[in-house]
Amino acid sequence: MRWSRSLTLVGVHAEGEIGRIVVGGLLPPPGRTMQERLAWLNESPEGNRLRRFLTREPRGWPAMSTNLLLPPCESGADAGFVILQPDQAHAMSGSNAICTATALVELGMVAIAEPETVVTLDTAAGLVRARVACADGLARRVSLDMPASFVEADGLTLEVEGVGRVELAIAFGGVFYALADPAPLGLAIEPGQARRLAETGVRILEAAQRRWRPVHPERPAIAGIAYLMWCGEGPEGPRNATVLLPGRLDRSPCGTGSAARLALEWTRGRIRPGEARLFRSTIGTRFEAELVGTTEVAGRPAVLPWLAGRAWLYSIEQLGLDPEDPFPEGHLLADLWGGLAAS
Repeated sequence: MRWSRSLTLVGVHAEGEIGRIVVGGLLPPPGRTMQERLAWLNESPEGNRLRRFLTREPRGWPAMSTNLLLPPCESGADAGFVILQPDQAHAMSGSNAICTATALVELGMVAIAEPETVVTLDTAAGLVRARVACADGLARRVSLDMPASFVEADGLTLEVEGVGRVELAIAFGGVFYALADPAPLGLAIEPGQARRLAETGVRILEAAQRRWRPVHPERPAIAGIAYLMWCGEGPEGPRNATVLLPGRLDRSPCGTGSAARLALEWTRGRIRPGEARLFRSTIGTRFEAELVGTTEVAGRPAVLPWLAGRAWLYSIEQLGLDPEDPFPEGHLLADLWGGLAAS
């Protein structure tokens, strides 16, 4: 065996959503801040090659994220991380933050303290404090102080080919979301409708991305609508289904999406500081969420969300690149990868 690149990864999932983590074999990308590192990963040829190597077949697959565990840039942080997905690198993810904090504690990379270990993560969306409830040497639950979240625009309408007229909002919860109610389109957040939710959601997401490009007023490296989130209701309460490119559903209730939904509900007068929500995913897993308080972001009203869930480690693997491998940046096929197969 001869490899020109070798990386060690830990497999983790948070409430069903895979967020594997690169824990060895990688030098940190250039940049003095996590925003600069995010921009390098998205804009440089080297950064794009690394992302493709890790997220495309045969070393990756659509329904997963790969997190780069990095030295922090901000003082007071324990570790930095950036989320790699098939379309691009992203600034923040609640499920991936839960995966990363769990791995740091259970692998001994951060000294464990019971009953709670505090891990501060440096992200391109700002510092995120993770409180890891620990018992018997294991991470039993992770709660996150999420980035300040706000509504960019509400009451928007969009004509989408093959779908029709869609009403939506744009909100920031760590990345930017388009949020829509599936019910007016005859959709419900349940396992049997997952394909329809994904396919319809991609059409709306891509149309929204062409129409609007929000930019974070304090963190310009975070720009554009990353995902669409269906904000639904079920007999047991609110349900979330986030649509990610190339066209699949987040298996968890989605952390940054939950934060964006809290901001939208607050803007619409449906939730007050101190009130909580229990968000369920398409597969029935749960995130606890609370609107802790209010604040401002560059003069605009914003909320401070809190989120909690659990993650589990399931593998340790070594990824390598044979110098004669014909797919050093991976490959895409439209049966799974949809429109990304043309990129």
